Amino acid sequence: MEKQFNPKSGYTMLLVFFLILGASIAGIIIFETPLFIIGIMLSILTAIGFVIVNPNESSVLVLFGKYVGTIKGNGFFWTNPFYLKRKISLRARNFVGQPIKVNDKVGNPIMIGIVLVWKVENTFKASFDVDQYEHFVVVQSDAALRKLAGMFPYDNFELEEATLTLRAGGEEVNHKLEVELRERLNIAGINVIEARINYIAYAQEIAGAMLRRQQATAVVAARGKIVEGAVGMVQMALDQLSEKHIVHFDEEKKAAMVSNLMVVLCSDESARPVINTGTLHQ
Repeated sequence: MEKQFNPKSGYTMLLVFFLILGASIAGIIIFETPLFIIGIMLSILTAIGFVIVNPNESSVLVLFGKYVGTIKGNGFFWTNPFYLKRKISLRARNFVGQPIKVNDKVGNPIMIGIVLVWKVENTFKASFDVDQYEHFVVVQSDAALRKLAGMFPYDNFELEEATLTLRAGGEEVNHKLEVELRERLNIAGINVIEARINYIAYAQEIAGAMLRRQQATAVVAARGKIVEGAVGMVQMALDQLSEKHIVHFDEEKKAAMVSNLMVVLCSDESARPVINTGTLHQ
């Protein structure tokens, strides 16, 4: 478990360092004896114990393979010169993964990418429970993203009963990704601040076909709205003609008028009227 280490002030030991070094040099000069070299060696050993910890950084201390503690306070300190010191940043970091190719729930190949905001919370786990915790974050992010993509379809075109999709899931899908990453990165003492899908698209080999399918679906939906509106307009026209006694139609003529109006209202191109110079029946 992580434990906080309270080191000695570096400024006090800096004064001791200069006193030992100055006294040793003076002794060599005045007494001309090599015994004062021991003092110089002692001052050098003292200098090895100095450590500077910047804001939002930490220093993990190990003595001959035994974890001693972690310095989390920032400043200038002195510790046992035999301590092995390892700096670990406590700042929040961004990881923007390159889009990877995976299969969604229905087997369609898609490209999906992630952006992750994370920071080290437990320096003991980050140092001793995993090898290279930065690389661990990258690998586990990739694995979590692949698992998430396999849980949901890209959209509900092929799986109409799907209520949650990767494309339209939004915050709910991102929340599931965060939960998955927190479980995976907890072993390394990593806190997941935020995780989001920042890129999602069909893979190149099926992107064209899927685009045409989406366009066809959009056209069908638009046509349905056009027909619905055209039927209402035809009904309104017939009702007003009958109410105002402008023209009286039998069933055959009414059907012809309905057909002509539907063609005009539902056509992709502008109608080209034909002027009838004869009677209504010719």
